[in-house]
Amino acid sequence: MDIINFFVNLLSDPRGAIAGWIIALGPLWVYSPLFLIVFVETGLVFFPFLPGDSLLFAAGVFSADGGGLNVWATLIVFYVAAILGNTSNYWIARFFGARIIDSGKVKALTPERMAKLDHFFAKYGGLTIVITRFMPFFRTFAPFIAGTGHMNFGKFTLFNCIGGISWVSLFVLVGYFFGGIPFVQEHFEVIVLGIVAVSVAPAIIGAIKAATSSRKGKQAPKADTE
Repeated sequence: MDIINFFVNLLSDPRGAIAGWIIALGPLWVYSPLFLIVFVETGLVFFPFLPGDSLLFAAGVFSADGGGLNVWATLIVFYVAAILGNTSNYWIARFFGARIIDSGKVKALTPERMAKLDHFFAKYGGLTIVITRFMPFFRTFAPFIAGTGHMNFGKFTLFNCIGGISWVSLFVLVGYFFGGIPFVQEHFEVIVLGIVAVSVAPAIIGAIKAATSSRKGKQAPKADTE
């Protein structure tokens, strides 16, 4: 129950979680949980629900003057966590991807979907690694799929660095520059929910379009038969 409460509190109130870590761990060790959460979210395919975007934004707020964090240390810690997380996810997939998929524990990664995704990554792998950084859930699965599809590691590393640095910089610096505005402080929870909603929106729209296209594809043969 304690671990469940930890994740629920982290998802609902990342600002409160970081404030607690600053008090409990001090100005140096507070970066440890920040690093760990981003690393796990991007590095382990079983944890796509961790709050990457909102955590970066909240950490950016605390990196402003008097917040308890240093903006350069925050950026560097998150850069390293994001890049190493994706890299570990890639290599886990290279060595254990087939076993994980065959086990059925990750319902979203069926063999049929993986075959389609492998073909897609062959064409758009680099761009996908960058774009999915800004999409919750997808950023966890993208490096795993790249690894199972045997995307060239040099190419993967290049786009992994571009995507990781861009993602971290955007959310941390937005929090850093705008988090001190009274309106943001007063409506922090609503703004965090808005960030999550905007991040998830492309994935939802894509899923709806895919479902609609699939339904139309099934209806077309029936119409032709009639």
